[in-house]
Amino acid sequence: MRRSTRLFEIIQILRAADAPVTADTLAEKLEVSVRTVYRDIAELQAQRTPIEGEAGIGYLMRRGYDLPPLNFDSEEVEALWVGLSMLARTGDSHLQRAADRICQKIDALHCPADWLQVAPWGAPVDDPAKGCVPVVNFREAIRAERKIRITYVNAEGERTKRIVRPVALIYHIECTMLAGWCELRSGFRHFRTDRIWASECTGESFCGQGESLRDLWQEQNRVDVLAEPA
Repeated sequence: MRRSTRLFEIIQILRAADAPVTADTLAEKLEVSVRTVYRDIAELQAQRTPIEGEAGIGYLMRRGYDLPPLNFDSEEVEALWVGLSMLARTGDSHLQRAADRICQKIDALHCPADWLQVAPWGAPVDDPAKGCVPVVNFREAIRAERKIRITYVNAEGERTKRIVRPVALIYHIECTMLAGWCELRSGFRHFRTDRIWASECTGESFCGQGESLRDLWQEQNRVDVLAEPA
């Protein structure tokens, strides 16, 4: 999470709190160290954000502080709520947590739409405790244009090691697919993320090639991109 996003999240958490929030709690919610929280609080206070409290006690936002409102009409709020709720079907745990944070912001606008319900049935959650590689790893590799080394098991149970230049993620109902240039096959391939047993960065990048590779992938896979996965 970028620092600017983190600072905004701290403000949102403290605005919604009825009691002092400890640095430990903030660190857990933001998935950072307590030391990072202390630095972020100091930065916000330096920017004259009215945060009161101190280390070891907790922090509160002084009443009356608010952020500029977002101008969504009722139907736009409902569209956001349904779309965000459907992220539970992707199995991407980090996107789900981001969606939860946005839903809390919608509630803070006094425009709740929790009467619109979406069934959570879909891809299994990418739980590292169950041996799953978090989908966020692939999103980060795509953004940074970094090569990854994966261990992949196909539908027949055959295991191969691949070096891939990831270019896109496709969220199907039952699974998420990683699209990328496979150096082993010298071509574009699609990998179900729930069949990727291991993934690591190789230390190599393909900076400046991501967009052109993505264009070529889309050109070659216009029909197959959204097809039912095997």
